[in-house]
Amino acid sequence: MSFSKKTIKDIDLHGKTVLLRADYNVPLNSAGKITDDYRIRQSLPTIKYLFEQDVKLIICSHLGRPTGPEDKKCSLKPVAERLRELIKPHSVQFINDCVGPDVSAAAAKLERGQVLLLENLRFHPEEEKNDPAFAKQLASLADVFVQDGFGVVHRAHASTDAITKFLPSVSGLLLEKEVDTITNVMDNPKRPLVAIIGGAKISDKIEVLNRLIDIADLVAIGGAMANTFLLAQGIDVAKSLADKDDIPLAKTVMAKAKAKAKAKSAKQPFVFYLPQDGVVASKLDRLARTRIVEWTSHDAADIENYPKLPPERDRHVLVDDKILDIGPTSASFIAGSIQLSNTVVWNGTMGVTETPGLHGPIGPFAHGTEIVVEAILGKFGHRPFSLVGGGDTVGYVEQRGLVDDFDHVSTGGGASLELMAGRTLPGVAALMDK
Repeated sequence: MSFSKKTIKDIDLHGKTVLLRADYNVPLNSAGKITDDYRIRQSLPTIKYLFEQDVKLIICSHLGRPTGPEDKKCSLKPVAERLRELIKPHSVQFINDCVGPDVSAAAAKLERGQVLLLENLRFHPEEEKNDPAFAKQLASLADVFVQDGFGVVHRAHASTDAITKFLPSVSGLLLEKEVDTITNVMDNPKRPLVAIIGGAKISDKIEVLNRLIDIADLVAIGGAMANTFLLAQGIDVAKSLADKDDIPLAKTVMAKAKAKAKAKSAKQPFVFYLPQDGVVASKLDRLARTRIVEWTSHDAADIENYPKLPPERDRHVLVDDKILDIGPTSASFIAGSIQLSNTVVWNGTMGVTETPGLHGPIGPFAHGTEIVVEAILGKFGHRPFSLVGGGDTVGYVEQRGLVDDFDHVSTGGGASLELMAGRTLPGVAALMDK
């Protein structure tokens, strides 16, 4: 299925003033420095094309969850500085508001080939309220609106929805690429399709889990979410992060997986894989003593060909233990499944990847995730097409300097999940049809 909305290549933009909605919600450290500029860099193809059309470019975005204009830690000023470095020799002006007479005056003085970056949209509560008057003020700055903030199009805000009532509104190149890639993977994947899902809460990803059970050949669960599934099977996870409120949801998901696996369709055999072992420690510390613990309950999908565990292995999670990563048996099974696949959807790390290592970038609870990464990137032979999403997942591959090695790393967390689940995205639906 191809993108059904008009893009910047479908209309005449020459010499016009363009308001570009980007997603520059980037992480900043305590000194206010950007620690990951991936989202900024992903907007550059759209900006480059707009410059080729000789436009005057105004960019708006949000950053974080500010309490108000006085919340300077959420200012987009560091983004302006980074953008200046990335689009030289084009100039980037920054203004400390996004609406009002000063902003209108700065927009009127803008020349072709120049950029005006507006201050954080969410300094005004009207943005998240989808306020038409606020949207009209934004729209008054430009001739055309371009939506390229994929990470926000699942929200009906003033800069994603209401603004399209006041300006001709089209998609940027990043938004088109995101929607096309994710939709095509979900609707017409090259099989076998393997989905690797991590994260903390089942409820956050229930719609995606249900859809992946419908369409995938194998769904593998990792991260803290797996602990809730283990609890639902009666496995003691001690002090591991788990959500007891999600146990009924876990049982529903497992029942659906079990029904599909039992159908044993010759056309599409199915495996729902929960970790068989984990790396445990009594505290989240890179110096903590770790153990590998294995368990044997796998009734979720009645899989008969699970690898058999050696009887002499440790099978007890102690009272003070926390499961902080998948173990080697689970990582090997998932890696082997990836090697047999042609498409991999990966959303969520397999363990606590934020804990630093003693002698390198890989921490003591990141080895399961690292094996998944190596398998996806073809380190063991076969390299499938890869679609990567989710904030912690993208953060990990960015930290490892591997973001450009995957086929598609999504800039949207919630937006990618909702699109994968088959939901309509308000910020896309509001754009002009082709």
